Parts: sequence; C-alpha cells; structure tokens
Amino acid sequence: MQKDNASDLEKTSTQHDLHRGLKARHITMIAIGGAIGTGLIIGTGSALARAGPASVLISYSVVGFLVYLVMCALGEMAAWLPLGSGFTGYANRFCDPALGFALGWTYWFKYIIVTPNQMTAGALVISYWIDRDRVNPGVWITIFYVTIIFINYFGVRLFGEFEFWLSSFKVITIVGIMIMSLVFALGGGPSHDRKGFRYWKDPGAFGEYIDEGATGRFLALWSTFVTATFAYLGTELVGVTVGEAQNPRRTIPRAIRLTFFRIVFFYILCVFLLGMIVPYNSERLTFATKQAAGASASPFVVAVLEEGVKGLDHVINACILLFVFSASNSDLYIASRTIYGLACEGKAPAFLAKTDKRGVPIYALGLSSLFGLLAYMNVAEDSTTVFGYFVNLVTIFGILTWISILVTHIYFVKARKAQGVTDEMMPFVAPLGRGGSIGALTGCCIIAVFKNFNVFTPGSYGTWDYKNFITGYLGIPVYLILIFGFKLWYHHMYHVTSSIRPQDADIFSGKAAIDQEEERFLARQAAKPKPKGMKRIYKKYIAWLF
Repeated sequence: MQKDNASDLEKTSTQHDLHRGLKARHITMIAIGGAIGTGLIIGTGSALARAGPASVLISYSVVGFLVYLVMCALGEMAAWLPLGSGFTGYANRFCDPALGFALGWTYWFKYIIVTPNQMTAGALVISYWIDRDRVNPGVWITIFYVTIIFINYFGVRLFGEFEFWLSSFKVITIVGIMIMSLVFALGGGPSHDRKGFRYWKDPGAFGEYIDEGATGRFLALWSTFVTATFAYLGTELVGVTVGEAQNPRRTIPRAIRLTFFRIVFFYILCVFLLGMIVPYNSERLTFATKQAAGASASPFVVAVLEEGVKGLDHVINACILLFVFSASNSDLYIASRTIYGLACEGKAPAFLAKTDKRGVPIYALGLSSLFGLLAYMNVAEDSTTVFGYFVNLVTIFGILTWISILVTHIYFVKARKAQGVTDEMMPFVAPLGRGGSIGALTGCCIIAVFKNFNVFTPGSYGTWDYKNFITGYLGIPVYLILIFGFKLWYHHMYHVTSSIRPQDADIFSGKAAIDQEEERFLARQAAKPKPKGMKRIYKKYIAWLF
C-alpha cells in the first residue's frame, strides 16, 4: 500500500514537466558556484580571528569530508532516478513521506530567508563605495530584486548560462586570490617579507575562545566548525537541478566526483594560504570581522592592507558583489524549484506545480519572489541584527537538509539491496557506501546539537543569550513538528504510520522513461563531431576545474 501511495505522490510531476535545459557544464558550475560564496571569502575572517590558522584548516577539512559524503549519497540516488522534485522526492519514495514533507518545507524556508539576506549583503557591499546616507540601500536591493526575477522568469537556459559565467568568474577570482596569497607568503609582495609559517609560531597555530589553556583552544576549534558548515552550505543544491539536467546519469555523477577535488583545491588550500599571510591577532582582522559585509570584512583584504597594496581592495569588493549577486540568483531558483517539487507531490497547493510553455514554474517562482521583499527590512539600520538571526536559522536548516539526505540514502541502499539492485547495476555508487553515510550522519548531528554551544557559556556573552539560542535551535523543533505533524494530520490521506519498508520502497517508477530519454540524448551526442584543438584540450585538462 505504501509503495502505491508513494507512486501516486510522484505521478503529478509527470503532468507538469520542467525542461531539461541544463547542460553538463551548467550542472558542474552550479555545483561549485553553490559552494563558493561569501562564506569562504568573508566568513573565514571571523574563524581565523577567533581560533587561529590550524583550527580553521582542521575544521574546513573535516566538514569538507562530511560534505563530500553527503554529495556522494545524493549522487547515488540522483544518478539512479533523476526526479524533478529533487531530494525531497527521494525522501518521500525511499524513506518516509513525512521526511520528504519536512525536508521540502525546511529547505524552502532556508532559501526564502537567504535570498533577501543575499540581496541585503549586496547593498552593504555597495556601501563600501557609496555611503547609505547618500543613496538609500533600498535602491540597490530593488535593482538586485528585479534582475534576479527577470533571469529566473525567462527560462532555465538563461539561468543556466548566466550562472555558468558567474560561477566561472568565481573560480577565476578564487584562483587569483590563492595565487596572490602564495606570492605574499613567499615574499613576492611590495614588502618583500617572506612570511612562510611565521604566524603559525607567533602568535601561534591555535587561538583561545571563551576560556584559556587547552579548554579555550578546544572551544576555539569547535567554534570554527560552525563557520565551516555555513561556508559549505549550498553544495547540495545540485540535487535540485537533476530534473532539468541533460543526460543526468552522466552529468550528476561527474559533478559529484569532482566535488572532492574542488573542496581540496578551493576551500582547504585557500584557508591554508590565508593562515600563512594573516596573523589571527591582527587588529585589522579583529575590526574586519565586526563589519556586516564587503571588502572591509574579507580577511584577504586584510592581507592586502598588511602587505601595502593599494587599490586591490576595490577589486576584491567588486568580486564579492558578483559573488553575492550570483548567490541571490541561484537561491531564488532553488526556492522556486523546491516548492514546485512539493506541489508535484501533493504537499503544497496544486497550482504551484504548473509550468508555462518554457518549463518555468511561474507560480512557484512568484510565491518565492514575494519573500524577497523581506530585504527591504534592512532599509532600517537596526534591522541588520534581525538578519543576523536569519543567518543563524539558515545554518540549522542547512544541516537538517544534510541529515535528511544521509538518512534517505541509508534507506535507499537497504531498499535497492532488498529489491535485487546490485552495485554493478548502478550508474554511480557512493565510495564509502552506507557506512560512510552513517558516519557523516553522526558528524552532522553532533554539529547540529552543539553548533551554538557559546550561548550556554556565560563567558561568551556575559548573560544568557536567548535570542541566539532561539534562532540557533528553532529549526530542530520546526523540523520535528513537520515530520510528526504530517504523520498525524495526513494519516487519513496517505495511510502513513511508519517509514517505508525496504522491500516496498518505490525505486523503479519513472525510471524506464528516463532511460529512454537518456538513450535518445546519447544518440544525438554520438552524431556530433568530436571536439578538436583547444576544445579538446579544455575538455580533457581544464574542465575539471570548472
């Protein structure tokens, strides 16, 4: 009975089709563009100032490995059955419709909150050049707002192409910043000071936070795990694009496999070099971490100022502005596709599942766009504090998304083995399998529970910080209420009383149609001439980076 119900939930998605307009290069760049953002280029500053270079390197490495396991788990399911409803559909069919319901709505909450927050950040970045007293931030928010709606409205092809070039620019910017950092570390800057690992010795590799001694160093290390988690949030958004991906059986696993190398190259190497060129006790760094956004808050600009390079701060600020714009654009896209997927499954109003002739879910896009108006709260100067709390909410919703993906994968592996689907039959298999997902699930749960540990320590705030406690943990009861509320309220509709048994999980519905579509696509690709010259060199040796 549960299998039939799960199939019924997905049937509506075949009546309202998204268009598979995202090419392989679009998917791979959306995957990396979702991960590279202000969390890396700005957020690392506060982590470095609080905990020191070794702590930042350790936390980014550990969380990066967790993210890789999450992506592998998602990739295994997406390659087998690319659903337009993304990972909410997998939770619904392989694990428990209640989990799919909770995951979909919390993920949508995350993106309708982070979209206006990104637009606000864009206005704050511009204020580095034009003070808010001269031009009201609402002007820049309006420009951002209208532009991202325009890009999302005119189809997935425009969105994919736009995000491809913006994400490519992100990659080039990060590579340029890493080269600059290496040059500074080796004494190639204007000061000709060969820093090397000097700052690892003085002031040291580990900072102290809240307490002193070994306890303070441990708390400092743990505090950077939260920063690292926020920096990596968004990597999983490639799972929402599978419904609009061309040849998803090939493009999704490829994007997943390259995630590991990109994490090592862009994140771990970047924070490693940062720790070599900026001392964590720098007065400039302490000042920068108190800024809301913009170049003044970036630790890499602190490195530029320490080195005495003039004018480069404006270049980095312009790059940050494009980073934020790209993020707000993709955030609105993900929000609209998430609520669309929920509507396809009957867990949101049916009209949100309708698409126009270009395959754009216009009603889902319209509803998600309305929440962008929250950005205008930041026209008032004191409302930036409110959005600081929103960022706290985004982080917990993001961790809960990773937890849900891992739980779904654990159930999926049990289901496919119970139904005779072996590893050899799979287009892509997570390298560490079910055990890797269990380990990553444990790590994510620990981070979720203890991520706001500082609200429990009087030394960090002086008094009980109930506001950060509420925003830091509100997502957990909301998530649990959605799960158990669904079970109670919709029991008479779906007859769901427990999670789906492995032998009853619906892992085949819709697969035959996708197989046929893939065969037609591969036939068209085989008829095209093979790339030659520079195109062949790019595809073979450079494309992995992009």
